[in-house]
Amino acid sequence: MNDQLKIPIIILAAGSSTRMGTAKQLLPYQGITLLGHTIKIAIASVCHPVVVVLGANADKIRPEIDEDAILVVENPSWFLGMGSSIRQGILSLLQSSQTIEAAIITVCDQPFLSTELINDLVVTYHNSKKSIIACQYADTYGVPVLFQSKFFSELASLNEKEGAKKLIKKYENDVLTISFPQGVIDIDTPQDYQQLQQH
Repeated sequence: MNDQLKIPIIILAAGSSTRMGTAKQLLPYQGITLLGHTIKIAIASVCHPVVVVLGANADKIRPEIDEDAILVVENPSWFLGMGSSIRQGILSLLQSSQTIEAAIITVCDQPFLSTELINDLVVTYHNSKKSIIACQYADTYGVPVLFQSKFFSELASLNEKEGAKKLIKKYENDVLTISFPQGVIDIDTPQDYQQLQQH
């Protein structure tokens, strides 16, 4: 892979965890936090830089993150929805002086995300020449998803309530998927977290 053409990863971690009742980003998981686990996986991947978008509870979450290894971006409009956090992440890349070929967008509450899966998205992108590589689980496509840079302006202008899935559907012919059956598991409620701990 050409080092000049970077593929960053954006971790969306700005939500207020309403259904959880506490900041799920900070829930203990595998000796660290749920967000810390996602960051660790991202840092170990071929993606660089690692961008984390914070919003709700940023003042509590930020001190728990090692900012030497990642770029933290705060989304003051986090309450408007996921689209606003995608925009903040993409804008931070567009302000970079580096040549960016593509970017992966993911979330912080998929506990079975792995470095191998992230790397697989990048390898599939390079081998397939498709411009969107998404994960497939439970009869749907979703995150983590890789978008070629030609989609950055559309990602940055998504409606606040919309996520990346809108573009995956819009450009279906440009999409290739890889299987991530455990991607269906995300941690939204205390019950989800309890099941994860028992797993």
